[in-house]
Amino acid sequence: MQTSLVILIVGLAILAALVFDLWLDSRQIRWIRGHRAAVPAAFAGRIALDEHQKAVDYSIEKLQLARIDSVAGSALTALLLIGGLFAVFERTITDLAGTGYLAGLLLAGVLLLTYAVVELPFSIWRTFKIEQKFGFNRTTPGLFIADMAKGAAVGIVLGAPFILAIDFILRHVGAYWWLAGWGLYIGFNLVMLLIIPTFVMPLFNKLEPIDDASLRGKIETLLARCGFRSKGLFKMDASKRSGHGNAFFTGFGPSKRIVLFDTIIASLSAAELEAVLAHELGHFKLKHIAKRMLMMLVTSLIGFAVIGWLIAQPWFTAAFGVSSAMPLSGLILALLVLPAFTGWLSGFSNWRSRVHEFEADAYAADQTNGADLASALLKLHKDNAAPSTTDPIYSTFKHSHPPTAERIARLQTA
Repeated sequence: MQTSLVILIVGLAILAALVFDLWLDSRQIRWIRGHRAAVPAAFAGRIALDEHQKAVDYSIEKLQLARIDSVAGSALTALLLIGGLFAVFERTITDLAGTGYLAGLLLAGVLLLTYAVVELPFSIWRTFKIEQKFGFNRTTPGLFIADMAKGAAVGIVLGAPFILAIDFILRHVGAYWWLAGWGLYIGFNLVMLLIIPTFVMPLFNKLEPIDDASLRGKIETLLARCGFRSKGLFKMDASKRSGHGNAFFTGFGPSKRIVLFDTIIASLSAAELEAVLAHELGHFKLKHIAKRMLMMLVTSLIGFAVIGWLIAQPWFTAAFGVSSAMPLSGLILALLVLPAFTGWLSGFSNWRSRVHEFEADAYAADQTNGADLASALLKLHKDNAAPSTTDPIYSTFKHSHPPTAERIARLQTA
């Protein structure tokens, strides 16, 4: 395949993905701005006009920043691939460190650092301008810097061994390296599910047992009723960074934990928290987690197979001026190219996720009280300044959860 044709196809794919993303954001901005003057009928009498307008303004500012962020990210990817910056990085590192394992590690590190530097101004603006303006930010500059330093350290400690292992597989396994690489990837993700709740999360947040005896009793009764065993029920000091509320399950096996943000504990009643946790339990009882893991196994296997085929083609690396002397270069190159062709699949994965959310809501309504879950969803909707209406096409590709109004309507019908 001619070099110019490969470059043209990849360039058009990057441009098409960016244009599609910007089009979706534009639709959403127009949609919610067009409904700013009045509270949508689904929330009439439940949300005040000023709360609704705050959510609209907050969403628009986030979307406008996201648009610029998307352009910057796509421009960097185009510069690396079409502009030849990736090839420059590879040649420079090869000249300095050869083509061994250290060189591969340096190349991966340089690329990750490059993307992080481009993303940093957007992260700062999002945190200290938008979140601050709308009353959500509680992160200090010192904490922001500390989080970055800790994140980088954790990334190096956990990521470097994985990169070295995949590089070893590329160098020694042969044509079917991608199958071994897939096995390593799956194993790494399972290990992370064990390590992160126990060792990584406490580096960033304080996790302590929930001290409210009444709430704890309700939750433990719910867990017993649903046949769910957990290694811990924790409150997390999320309020030191943000005013947003959330609750989640994390880990598996001996590291399985239930974590509640202190912000959500302060916002919801004990009955509402019980209903929210019943929803999360629904994902386990209805085997949504197992189904998602199975889907991840299948899609990642396909992904590794495609990458294995791509980097075996001499025209692929040659088109971007990349040498085959450093095996990891081809893998990284494929990881830069493929997102432009696979982003369109998000609509399907989000559709499956939304179906699961409705099913988990129904499970929670059976185990607790549907009215409590509806009340909790409304409070979280208001507390997080979520828009009260959304463009259907935007939601299809961008939202993994159904609109709050639809969830509440189903709960009320049930």
